[in-house]
Amino acid sequence: MNELLPHSLPARILIFTLLLSVVALAGMLYIAKLDHMEHQWYTVAGDLYSSRYSALNQIDASNVAMLELAWSWRVDDSQVASGVRAGRPFRAAPLMVAGTVYVSTPLNRIVALDPGTGEVLWTYDPRAYEFSRPFGGLSSRGVAYWHDPDGVRKARIVVATGGLQLIALDAETGRPVREFGFNGVVDLSQGLRKPIDRQHYNINSPPTVCRDTVVVGSAVNDNPRTKHMPPGDVRGYDVRTGRMKWIFHTIPQAGEYGVETWEDDSWTYSGNTNVWSMMSCDEELGYVYLPVGTATNDWYGGHRLGDNLFADSLVCLDVETGERIWHFQGVKHGVWDYDFASAPNLVDVTHDGRRTKVVAQVSKQGFVYVFDRTNGNPIWPIEERVVPATAVPGERLAQTQLFPTWPSPFERQGVSMDDLIDFTPELRSEAASIVENYVIGPLFTPPIVAGADGKVGTIQVPGILGGANWQGAGVDPETGVLYVPSSTYPSVTALRPGSDSEDLDYLFNQWTREPPGPQGLPLLKPPYSRITAIDLNNGEIIWQIPHGEGPRNRVNRILGNGQDVGQLGTVVHGAINTNGPLVTNTLLFANEFVRPVGIMRAFDKDTGSMVFERRIDTAPVGSPITYLHGGRQFIAFATGGRRYGQELRAYALPE
Repeated sequence: MNELLPHSLPARILIFTLLLSVVALAGMLYIAKLDHMEHQWYTVAGDLYSSRYSALNQIDASNVAMLELAWSWRVDDSQVASGVRAGRPFRAAPLMVAGTVYVSTPLNRIVALDPGTGEVLWTYDPRAYEFSRPFGGLSSRGVAYWHDPDGVRKARIVVATGGLQLIALDAETGRPVREFGFNGVVDLSQGLRKPIDRQHYNINSPPTVCRDTVVVGSAVNDNPRTKHMPPGDVRGYDVRTGRMKWIFHTIPQAGEYGVETWEDDSWTYSGNTNVWSMMSCDEELGYVYLPVGTATNDWYGGHRLGDNLFADSLVCLDVETGERIWHFQGVKHGVWDYDFASAPNLVDVTHDGRRTKVVAQVSKQGFVYVFDRTNGNPIWPIEERVVPATAVPGERLAQTQLFPTWPSPFERQGVSMDDLIDFTPELRSEAASIVENYVIGPLFTPPIVAGADGKVGTIQVPGILGGANWQGAGVDPETGVLYVPSSTYPSVTALRPGSDSEDLDYLFNQWTREPPGPQGLPLLKPPYSRITAIDLNNGEIIWQIPHGEGPRNRVNRILGNGQDVGQLGTVVHGAINTNGPLVTNTLLFANEFVRPVGIMRAFDKDTGSMVFERRIDTAPVGSPITYLHGGRQFIAFATGGRRYGQELRAYALPE
């Protein structure tokens, strides 16, 4: 009897056919998985790469004008916490995973909704408002989601609250996962190297779940009246048990790398240097990327001389151990509040003829820093350049700062007389007279003590809320094009002497945040807000447009010649008016709010031309997301401020 032995031709054909079938089936399952992922929104920024991208294309330029309100869910936190007020508007970006929308409210409640109707499926109240009032008040930018790759445990919603709670909930029922921490809760006030003063410490951004580790940052008061502040240490927790796995000292301790950059043992009392925004993760590499903020305090560093690692840095950690893989410090000894404020974007591009894994960090300065995310090597050269010195007593700034040579900045940097508003000679002359009362200069011109040499302060551009802020950028992973909303927001940086009750020699003078302009107009030329598309394959700016009307009508009236100056870009006044972008297969969505109403907009992402604009009766504060449910593509975002109705709204094409 002949047997089919492995080395016989019929056996090899059979085995090869079976292998082809297995490979084909695996490919079909992978494609189905990708298709399934495209229908959902897994993190507040879409995915762990923080791309804010979806390949959905049901809504396109031909039909976007037909969008209608499909459902809305109204937030009413007052019913659960009478007399308690949130510190921020409703700004959380929701998730849509496995047929459920998950969102957090300003008072840190977590709500699960039906994605097709907005019907409430469950709610969980961590009662974060029962703890002492944290710095900045309660607020939330969203939640995180985790599913067990082994299929042993149920999917979880993970959230960090202003009550310093790290909570894991059953994603299906909303019940606390008892095996996580103590009955579903980990006390985040424990496990730090210093006791936490809740008046200076808060958490309002979602944790990042990378592989099986929950990575948690913090918000720390950035304008305290003391130099003794909580450090912004970043911690990693086991997503299954809640056990703390590691802690990364953003301010190095004795014997640790970088401690010599904190002179006179200032590392022992300095704080902040925290990750208050969102993070990104490459699960394949096992790396998490941290955008780190400025050290205590944001505008005076006389008590922390030195470069102050890891303040104002992008830090790459091994997510399993918390070990530093590489870092880049964008600002040495920062005194401009130029912290990295948004999650970095991870994308693969073609650079110098080869595919490269890059991380792109947009900044308040208006730079895009681009690195090989495996090793931190810059994709394009970054130069050391001499910057202005300071005259503030006790202060000593770095003589040079780092400037990316490519891509070009996406925002105006610094102020010169040529930057002043000049629609008419009269406006230009009045602006010039105003500027005489201030110090102006290039990027990194430092603050002054208010009144020095008769000057009110330094006009800083981009200002405190300028450049790219916490909403961040979006990127198309198929083309490698980055989309960056930004604002110029000139602000006045001036210091005042500390009082006898304050152990800081100088503090920020909060009464001089914005310089006045002529006839109620901005001091500088437009645009005041913009969107920039940058090809990360070659670093070229593809297009750049003003975003928002700005003072268009007022300028037209002043000119009085029938001329329309067009969109000038929204003027930011003490708040950020532009949300994070949403990038889809063909469109770029970028909403705007002009209190108390808002504007929905969509652009052709290849050209920047606006294809859709609609005024809505509420402020779109949260960044938009998109998902597919029941064969219908939805676009959803949080709306409403502290003083007017807060809703999660979902728009779709007519059924």
